[in-house]
Amino acid sequence: MGVEVGAQAARGRALAVLRIRSRALAVALLPAAFAVVLLVGASTGHLVGPGWHAARWVVTPVAVLVLIAAAVIALVVARARPAVTPTVPIAEEQAPDLYRMVRDLADRLDVPAPSAIALTPDCDSWLEDRTHPSHGPPPSEDDDGLGGLRGGAMRGGPRRAPVAPVLVIGSPFLWWMRVGELRAVLAPVVAGTGPSAHPDIAQARRFVRGLDAAVAVASTSGRCPGSRAVCAGIGWVARVLLRSCRDHATEMERGVAAAAAERAQAVDYGLRIVAQEQVGLAYAGWDRLLTRVALPAWRMGRWPSRLDAGVVAALTELSRRDRLAEGFASRLGERPACDLLEEPGAVDEAASLLAARLFHGGPAEPGPDWSPVDWQAYPEEVVDRKWRTDAARLHRVLDALGVRRTTEGTPPEADGPTLARVLEHLATPRASTATGLPAAGLPATGLPAADPTAAHGSPGRPSEPVEAPKPPKPPRAPYAAMAEEASLEDEDQETERSSALAAGLTAELAREEAATPAEQKASPDPGTTLLDTGALPVFPLQPPRTARELLTDHVTAMVCCAAMDTAGAIPGLDWLDGPTLLIDGERAADLTPRVLSLIEDGDPVPLRAWLVESGIRPEKPVRLV
Repeated sequence: MGVEVGAQAARGRALAVLRIRSRALAVALLPAAFAVVLLVGASTGHLVGPGWHAARWVVTPVAVLVLIAAAVIALVVARARPAVTPTVPIAEEQAPDLYRMVRDLADRLDVPAPSAIALTPDCDSWLEDRTHPSHGPPPSEDDDGLGGLRGGAMRGGPRRAPVAPVLVIGSPFLWWMRVGELRAVLAPVVAGTGPSAHPDIAQARRFVRGLDAAVAVASTSGRCPGSRAVCAGIGWVARVLLRSCRDHATEMERGVAAAAAERAQAVDYGLRIVAQEQVGLAYAGWDRLLTRVALPAWRMGRWPSRLDAGVVAALTELSRRDRLAEGFASRLGERPACDLLEEPGAVDEAASLLAARLFHGGPAEPGPDWSPVDWQAYPEEVVDRKWRTDAARLHRVLDALGVRRTTEGTPPEADGPTLARVLEHLATPRASTATGLPAAGLPATGLPAADPTAAHGSPGRPSEPVEAPKPPKPPRAPYAAMAEEASLEDEDQETERSSALAAGLTAELAREEAATPAEQKASPDPGTTLLDTGALPVFPLQPPRTARELLTDHVTAMVCCAAMDTAGAIPGLDWLDGPTLLIDGERAADLTPRVLSLIEDGDPVPLRAWLVESGIRPEKPVRLV
């Protein structure tokens, strides 16, 4: 009963969308109908006279213009290429067991089988309509017109796409889930092919997708003024129609989803409850892996080629740390869903490259500056290189700021890059230190520090007199403090030297990005998307790092370089936290708070104490890139 109710609701909403299309057609034909009446009336001698003659001269050209405009809009809506989710297509030869499982699932649900299967680097699964002629490649000479899980669509004209939608599966599901769990998760998705096969629902979906594609075509830049005016009119009409049928289309999709969910109740219902827990766990592990592990490699011009396998390692590590996830690790003895693929390694590599293009904007093909990296080589080729590159950039900015290379603890002949240089520059001297009192004997009065340039004077320049300490700022009202938080963030959380160094790092990174040659200089071809050019990430993982975050990363990288070169530490990979420093085989998990104390408060004491405890010598030069 629930299946019929959901399907009937979806069909009713689909008919409402089609009625909007019919009304738009009627509005376009209305001036032509008036013109026909006027012309027929004149030929029969009924509508004669100067008034009717003038009406014929006015209405007939308007009717012709409206018909031409309607024909152009209809042609654009019918021919515009709807948006398609970037996926990795999986042929039946690459995964016969997976196709067989989906075919059996469709038989149990008594619905048409999907026409094809594709993978997406995301934790989601859905059906996607790709019946538009532009979505399918032209058939070969020996193509018999048969394809898909059940033999595909019937014979038709050239570039005829299968009628059934394509099943898109999240690639992390195949590696983390077991075969039974994947079947349970896909059951309500595959069940959606039943309502999708109804002619009214299919026509309504095609109409909505055509309107959406027409809006995208009208928004394309780079046209002549005449074309822009025509496209503006097409876009306006398409937006009006989209707004008119938006609510009906939304309710139609809800009805389809309700009918599919109700139909899937009879298939693996108990296992689906357990599998839904794995969906949430896989999503958390995938997000953590992309933001903490993959993103640093992408920024270095390397892309991990086994991201899906990394999800298994990350979630296994999570189950080891978290007692609440201990039961999930016991599933690893069962058959994983990736065994349904003939070559899971090749599919994982293709999905990993697509993830890099979607979330970071990398090139479409590997190259000298965009090469894959496996997990065994990640610490040496990504972590070590990242830290030394950041440390080199930090010292270049210090050179540009005129900071001297030698410090009190380094001999004059040792002018190499040292951690002591960074510590001395960022450490804020106390007010009484400049007057000759030892800093260690000062009480914690909370007074502001003196001018940092007074104790650090430049060579050949006399030191400026030290100003008297300023009184502490009066407390602000809570809501006033919240309003000023964005503008005073750097002032409240960083010292003057930290702010200057962070600004220098931001400018240096901007210059490096500007010096990088663009991937595509020529204008893209018509119909080319951002994914095709590879110039921008379609779905950025994180916003650009702030100046404070950049400074924290660079100072941390300098500390790690000093630890590797003077204390025998090694770079490592933590599946949940990304690049990590290993000292005597243990993670240095308490480093970041000490670096923040140096940056925000100008207090090097916690970091110096940690360096002494770890056996790191900051006065020794380090090797940079």
